[in-house]
Amino acid sequence: MSENTQVVVVGGGYAGVMAANRLTHRDDVTVTLVNPRPTFVERIRLHQLAGRTGEAVVEYRDVLAEDVRLVIDSVDRIDAGGRRVTLATGGAVGYDYLIYAVGSGSVDQRVPGAAEFAYPIAGLEEALRLRPALDEASPTAPVTVVGAGPTGIETAAELGEAGRRVTLVCGGILGPYLHTRGRRAVAARLAALGVTVIQGPGAKVTSVTGDTVRLADGRELPSEVTVWTAGFGVPDLAVRSGLSTDSVGRLLTDETLTSVDDPRIVAAGDSAAPSGLPLRMSCQAAMPMGARAADTVLARIAGERPSDLNALFAGQCISLGRGAGIFQFAHRDDTAVPFHIAGRTGAKIKEFVCASIVKQLAGEARKPGSYRLHKVSGGAKRGQQIKSGRGKAAPAAATEPAA
Repeated sequence: MSENTQVVVVGGGYAGVMAANRLTHRDDVTVTLVNPRPTFVERIRLHQLAGRTGEAVVEYRDVLAEDVRLVIDSVDRIDAGGRRVTLATGGAVGYDYLIYAVGSGSVDQRVPGAAEFAYPIAGLEEALRLRPALDEASPTAPVTVVGAGPTGIETAAELGEAGRRVTLVCGGILGPYLHTRGRRAVAARLAALGVTVIQGPGAKVTSVTGDTVRLADGRELPSEVTVWTAGFGVPDLAVRSGLSTDSVGRLLTDETLTSVDDPRIVAAGDSAAPSGLPLRMSCQAAMPMGARAADTVLARIAGERPSDLNALFAGQCISLGRGAGIFQFAHRDDTAVPFHIAGRTGAKIKEFVCASIVKQLAGEARKPGSYRLHKVSGGAKRGQQIKSGRGKAAPAAATEPAA
């Protein structure tokens, strides 16, 4: 082992940046962040980028500690035995510890025509690809948004507020996470924006063409631009590297976020499945997990026992255009409660949350160890689920990112 402990962080999203910044707390730790893009992407603003109502890119110098070495590349494989990662462009980077924070993205679409004709919006490049398609379409052209989780709702609202003729196809119910009262508030706002909402079992999409979306109940919706937000998955890096994963491909870890295969590999964010019981995909989960992953590595370097994960949620923020939004409150175990804040106040809360996330990352870069949210007590229900054995099998499908 070298004089300094070498830590490689794979992935420069919310979890990876938080972890990398926090690791600089020790002067004898050298941190390398490997990420395919030279800029930080605010995924929770991608619907704004697509709708041309905002930006979703931040320079790494604004959120990443100066002592972190940034390598612009993709990791092709993790060699756990050799303690190194091989890069897509050739070469390798060695490590003493590795933090796996590759995040999530769009999944391969198995609905006929979706991969060819629909526009996913889970990543920066996808959102940028959608923008010219919307620009080229007539302002009155029918636009269909498939998927009624946070991303689908936010995209439909953003485009509806801009005067687009939008249909939101749920495939089930609108906003599955939301409490019934919150769902009614979202439905009312979408209706006010002129967005048509189609939900129920017959609303599942069966095929997509260049100008049509077909539903299970036989309906055919005219659609000049189809935006696909139904389903998110994780990269297959862990699978390709021979590491243990759940059925979706998330790295299996214990409650300290340590890989079940290798104590030198720690995971955080959407691509982690602690105890086979992954948290809801969101920056709300990713950032505390990034801090916890870093603390696990730092504890091991210091010869101490790492602490377990605290899974603590406050609710979910959804923007409904620039003029409104909703904050759905929840129990600490992430179960929605009847109370929510909607309207213009909801929009202000959403914007505050989005802005504060970047500020928290920047704050950790300036003063490593200052972030504390992952140490707030909570997660009692999670502990009960693990003890009862519910954590032994992960869900077969991933949910989608949200604030």
